[in-house]
Amino acid sequence: MARMRFLLHALALALGFANAGLSAETVAITAPAPLPAEWSLDTLPGAHSGVILTVLKRSALAAPARYRVVVVPGSGCTGWRPVAARYFAGLLHAELLVLHKPGVDIDASLSADCAPDFVAQDTLSSWRDHAQAALQAHFSLSRTSSPTTPELPVLLVGISEGAELLPALADSVPALAGVVMISAPGLDPREAGELQAWRRGRWFDWQALQEAQASGERDDHLLAGRTLGYWRDFWRWSLAKPLLDAPWPLLRVWGDADAFVAVAAYQRFGQQAQTRAAPFCDLRLPGADHGLQSAPPGQRDGVQWLWAQLEAWARHPAPGLCAHLPSSREALAGV
Repeated sequence: MARMRFLLHALALALGFANAGLSAETVAITAPAPLPAEWSLDTLPGAHSGVILTVLKRSALAAPARYRVVVVPGSGCTGWRPVAARYFAGLLHAELLVLHKPGVDIDASLSADCAPDFVAQDTLSSWRDHAQAALQAHFSLSRTSSPTTPELPVLLVGISEGAELLPALADSVPALAGVVMISAPGLDPREAGELQAWRRGRWFDWQALQEAQASGERDDHLLAGRTLGYWRDFWRWSLAKPLLDAPWPLLRVWGDADAFVAVAAYQRFGQQAQTRAAPFCDLRLPGADHGLQSAPPGQRDGVQWLWAQLEAWARHPAPGLCAHLPSSREALAGV
């Protein structure tokens, strides 16, 4: 059993399940810092009584405010207060809302360890339900406080695991102009995980995890830093079909040096998405890692490059999210 736990933990790290969707190179700040004047801290209600989500809000850095961005973070316990100002610096004309899972320390910064209480309650379905409730409350309050203000177009952004919630959250977002996936393939998590297990030579570990989640053990049993309840959600989660069937534009941005997602997973969904009725734009950043950073560290920042593309769209949004974006071949030409 000890060997199985070791192997499953190694597999989880190889697949990026403990990853927050950012690389260490993305933001060098590691200590808590006060919020700049444009930012504020707030709470929103979750799906159950007594559950709250901490959120960061930011007004547009430059007038006029042209659009809003709602950010759904990845799977780890990153606290965004120390890093948000730099990470989102390029979204000059956007109003921002950055969600945190219940129980996440907002000052934890990157690569934070997850507390046992957090691990015990963290599943994709609970995160979906809490995020839905929070967004519904946020936009309801926004409409009530500013009933005569025209609604700005909204982009819903999912980072890494956060992308797995996007189809479920889209209906909670008014004036939705498009959905953006960062470092997420779009396949069902189980299918993407299988491809990564093959890639990393851990197929037998993957089979052991499959057997464990299908066993009669209780949901709160821990394996590889997660509960079996988390793994059971993961195994049954449908993502590809809802993304393919959705009516909104879908932008996917990813690096082909991603250590946590196999290129084959990105390629497979890219092929499937060619049949999508709504627009699909796919940007492959050569040499970029899971955090969209390219070697040497700090030289090519794909995150800030992406924000620049969204800013360009926001100046002329009428043709649609994918209309003016470069092709994958051109993606890093200006970085």
